Amino acid sequence: MYLALHRGGWQMQKQLGQLLLDKLLVVYDIQESDYSRLLALMEQYRDRPMDLADATLVLVAEKTGYRQILTIDSDFLFYRITNKESFDIIQV
Repeated sequence: MYLALHRGGWQMQKQLGQLLLDKLLVVYDIQESDYSRLLALMEQYRDRPMDLADATLVLVAEKTGYRQILTIDSDFLFYRITNKESFDIIQV
């Protein structure tokens, strides 16, 4: 919401909120039990290097099965979901 407000003003923040209400955007609650997987992912991709934000997106893909991602981060061409599936990157 912070980025939406500062980049697009109230209207963009409202649109983001509507995506949440319409369940077109999902917020995943990271659990304490997820921390070891996050650290393992950052270790696995340390040559990129993978940060916590990227590791969290990979974890969410593993937990939810969602493969589509909207990003300009080219590292997602290399990251794998459960060590095998690639991300489906949405082109803009």
